[in-house]
Amino acid sequence: MDAITDNYQLIVISFATTILLFVFASIGSLLLGTLLVAMRVGPIAVMRRAAATYVVLVRNTPLLLILLFFSIAAPKIGINFQFVRIIIPTGWGDIRMTNAFAGAVVGLTLYTATFVCEALRSGVNAVPIGQAEAARAIGLPFSGVMRNVVLPQAIRAGLPPLASTQIALLKNTTVALSVLVLEAAYALKQLLDANPGDRWWLLAVFAGIFVVLVELVSLISNRFERKWRIA
Repeated sequence: MDAITDNYQLIVISFATTILLFVFASIGSLLLGTLLVAMRVGPIAVMRRAAATYVVLVRNTPLLLILLFFSIAAPKIGINFQFVRIIIPTGWGDIRMTNAFAGAVVGLTLYTATFVCEALRSGVNAVPIGQAEAARAIGLPFSGVMRNVVLPQAIRAGLPPLASTQIALLKNTTVALSVLVLEAAYALKQLLDANPGDRWWLLAVFAGIFVVLVELVSLISNRFERKWRIA
């Protein structure tokens, strides 16, 4: 138990990093996934094929390889993700914006967006085709049809699989351990190595916090699902 009380600051920082990874990658993946699904169901064949190819290639690539590339290999060839540094502040107290953190955000975003795309596509398929045809008949362009008719219903229908993708994303943040991002799994490994006598306490505390975080994401998604079902 001393390992927990003596290192509470490390534990807090590591879980704060995990939450930040999740929040930034969640926002990015939802935006990119929405763009991908618009391309996949759009009228331009080249864009449909490009989006489908991206989804197949990235979804079937191990997440670990993606994170290793963006966090370690990319900076060595001059890709430092300055656009991420502009969007995300450079530090929060003891949490610092590093190439590894930026690469992890990018990798998690690109990977999770493929699953968001497929979740939304299942929602698009649930929208009666007659509604889109009626919208086009009154003169709405494709972007207007998607924005005003299809996507609102697709998001509502696709909420359960979307919630699953976000829960999976939260758990996938632990893979950032492999690129030395000081998130929860990395801190747990350090503490287990330094305090072998307290390993069960450490495992129980970290697992318990992760369960709480996953339950929070699940509760939020269930709240949206109930609200939009009634709306």
